[in-house]
Amino acid sequence: MQINKVGIVGCGAMGAGIVEVCAQAGLAVTVSEANDEFLKKGMSLVNAYFTRSVEKGKITAQDKDAILARIKGTINMTDLKNSDLIIEAVPEKLDMKKNVFTQLDKVCPKETIFATNTSALSIVDIAVSTNRPDRFLGLHFFNPVTAMKLLEVVRSIATSNETVETAKEFGKTIGKSPVVVKDTPGFIVNRLIMPFTLNAIRLLEQGIATKEDIDTACKQGLNHPMGPLEMTDFLGNDVLYYGSMDMYEKYKDPQFMPPILLQKMIAAGWLGRKTGKGFYDYTNK
Repeated sequence: MQINKVGIVGCGAMGAGIVEVCAQAGLAVTVSEANDEFLKKGMSLVNAYFTRSVEKGKITAQDKDAILARIKGTINMTDLKNSDLIIEAVPEKLDMKKNVFTQLDKVCPKETIFATNTSALSIVDIAVSTNRPDRFLGLHFFNPVTAMKLLEVVRSIATSNETVETAKEFGKTIGKSPVVVKDTPGFIVNRLIMPFTLNAIRLLEQGIATKEDIDTACKQGLNHPMGPLEMTDFLGNDVLYYGSMDMYEKYKDPQFMPPILLQKMIAAGWLGRKTGKGFYDYTNK
């Protein structure tokens, strides 16, 4: 099956990034948001990305106009019904994701492939909200989507081989390197990185080193582009918290239990860059 038309639910940081890579690859994109305010904000992210690309000489102004012409925004999710593939990029809440696909399942042809961008939730738990679990899988993009080449293609016990192969080809079309993984909590990357990041927070919590020195050690000692505390602020401390809690509930392994410091930061609303404060203060940046 050839993917030519892509529907995307959610135009936040992740959804906007997926819109950008799909449209730049020549695909027709329809993106839906919950209301006009969210849609306007998401579309401004998309426009700003391509404006910067023109300023940096990566694309021409004519290229930008052609790419943006392939993108349609809507607040009516049923406008996605003619898509070959629909990717959901809403917050990491199981009920919210299931509700999205229950609605889409009623209006989309049976051939449409559904994909969730979840980073930790069970694919099959979401897939059973539809009548097409064989055409349902996870497509886990990494943030920022335009820069990160990896795409985790997550197959549940019900996902067909044809759906997996179509998803892999789609990933290559938009410039990603797809890897296939079974439907297990955390998949590949998060199962590796979450204990690492939580341990970095524990080092800070125990007063073993400052946040700056922990991040510097990882950047200069492990050659990471960002330190774990910087990265958590970038991705969202709430994303780490809910993802690690879900993995702890699944595995019952203490290494996935969020440190008390992280729990207190969530309660205080210190979610990272998006709220202006996390492990670092961004209010003047």
